[in-house]
Amino acid sequence: MKLHSLLVAGTFVLLFFAAAGTCYGLSVGQQAHEFNLINTQGKTFDLSQLKERPMTVLYFFDIDSRPSQEGLLSLDHLVTQYPEIDLKVWGITLSPRKKAIDFVAKTQPEFPVLLDDSGVSDRYNARKLLPTIYILGPELKVLDVIQGGGKAAEVMLVRLAERNLQRKKTQMVKTIIKQVEENDPENLEAKVLKAYAALKEGNLDEAKKIFEKLSEKKGQGEILAKEGLAMVYAKKGEDQTALVLAHEVEEQAPNRAVSKKEGASFQRAVALNQLGRIAAIKGNYREAQNLYDQAVDIDPYYVEAMTNKGIIYGKEGRWEDALQANRKAMAIEKQDTFAATLAKNAEKMLALQKDTERKKRLDELVRELTERYRKQENARPQGEDSWTSGPMVMTFIDFQEKGGLAEQDGLATVLTTQLGDVLNDSGRVEVVERVVVDSVFEELKIGSSDLAEPDAALKLGRILAAKLIGTGSLFFLPESTLLNLRLIDTETSAIQKVLTRTLGPQASLDQELFWFNREILSTIIKKYPLQGFLIQVKDDQVMINLGEKQGVVQGTTFEVLEEQQPINYKGKVLRGAATAIGQIEIVKVEPDLSFARIVIKEKAFEKGVKVKEKITTPLGPGERRDQGL
Repeated sequence: MKLHSLLVAGTFVLLFFAAAGTCYGLSVGQQAHEFNLINTQGKTFDLSQLKERPMTVLYFFDIDSRPSQEGLLSLDHLVTQYPEIDLKVWGITLSPRKKAIDFVAKTQPEFPVLLDDSGVSDRYNARKLLPTIYILGPELKVLDVIQGGGKAAEVMLVRLAERNLQRKKTQMVKTIIKQVEENDPENLEAKVLKAYAALKEGNLDEAKKIFEKLSEKKGQGEILAKEGLAMVYAKKGEDQTALVLAHEVEEQAPNRAVSKKEGASFQRAVALNQLGRIAAIKGNYREAQNLYDQAVDIDPYYVEAMTNKGIIYGKEGRWEDALQANRKAMAIEKQDTFAATLAKNAEKMLALQKDTERKKRLDELVRELTERYRKQENARPQGEDSWTSGPMVMTFIDFQEKGGLAEQDGLATVLTTQLGDVLNDSGRVEVVERVVVDSVFEELKIGSSDLAEPDAALKLGRILAAKLIGTGSLFFLPESTLLNLRLIDTETSAIQKVLTRTLGPQASLDQELFWFNREILSTIIKKYPLQGFLIQVKDDQVMINLGEKQGVVQGTTFEVLEEQQPINYKGKVLRGAATAIGQIEIVKVEPDLSFARIVIKEKAFEKGVKVKEKITTPLGPGERRDQGL
């Protein structure tokens, strides 16, 4: 077994305890039967309204049954104490209305108790063996079915923990498992889940400690512990130890392989996704989409496979399908910056396809730019003189991807798209639209490998009229991603800044983007401060020859400079650095000029005097200088 196969197969080696897969009502993977029922107050509840919910529990119970009540109260504790679990629960009973009303009055659950008077329990095979519990995922797909017995409540909690691990809600997993262990400290399934939650969080030592304790048990516990330890050592970079443990698992339980039915569903879903990534890299898009679909069928919360499918649709120009794929991911994980960015990009491309005039202008621009590239013409406009600043235009060139195979495709696209948006919002920088860059690449038949050569990236930056290009690499490691971003001046070829960041398993993409945005803006302001001239002086207000086109925004501060008198020394004319004689603050901006109020005035200002931007605190996403920063 190669280490690559181990990593693909064992990202989440869980769910050996697959839920009870079938019953006479519904089977795992089927759509739930839709219905309408009323609660004890007479309000109607329609199951179809929960299609967009990430997780729903239908709890069929008998009010007179103690096991039924125990499970229901466990659920009530979860949704009451931990609303962030985002779990919708409906209790459904065949018990008489008066008993149901008394039960609700006594327990006051946070969820509705519905009265079944229309045969819903029969359709769900939930009349004789109670409680019967259905855990539903998005689109009301049946994920788990649990029926009857004194352990039903415990099994249900374990299943909910599994599903929350799929949703990356690791803290919630630990909370649920704690509740399970209070009643059953030796629950093997709970211990495995807790270990994998730690592994998902990057707490390798905690995961290792739990798995090592489990390895002392014989049989299933020992096998599961070795699988887990293999993943821990692989993530630690101790490949040989990981492989030894993987071989031992193969010998003890050959049917645990991914291709076998005993392979955990997490394991199979991750493996199918990785195979899809490989197929996509080879250009086998149909095969890749099919593999991603299979992964999502197994794990309905697998947003990485959903966005990967959206990436494929985008490469094929199927933007409506790309939008739907990413919206599906957003329905699962509402705060997912990755899916939101890709969805927004798909929306832009759909709008472009429908706007024939804009599409025509874009095609003309691309033809012009590709012609410039072939002729190696520099398209960057210069300032009106050697002092006055021109527009600060920047473009991002796709990053080189190295190391292992990332679980999720498109990280470079998301990073550069989001950075482009927040930098444009600052008003200080104009970032070339990604659609323009991509169209030029396509027209010139330039791939990411061609851009590994610095000269190629610089040539592209120059024909795009960019002063700066942002390029670099993404190095995918087992436990993190190393991002290296270089800011290169297209005129001098000088590297103005190198930004390096390690993105760990718990990294917030929004926070990382915030950091990169501030660092880029800080570099631009320090390396390329705005420079211009006073073109009008009147009382306490002045006008300068810089405006929106050069990146001036309301609140920008400039120093007013006075040139030093030249000194003749040994036949040479020497001139000292200009000194500040005042300070102005921009109060109104027009495209080519700006108005400013005088803040400090040590000497009289005259028309034609130089001004230079005063370095201030760099801006964050969405911040502007007129916000007092």
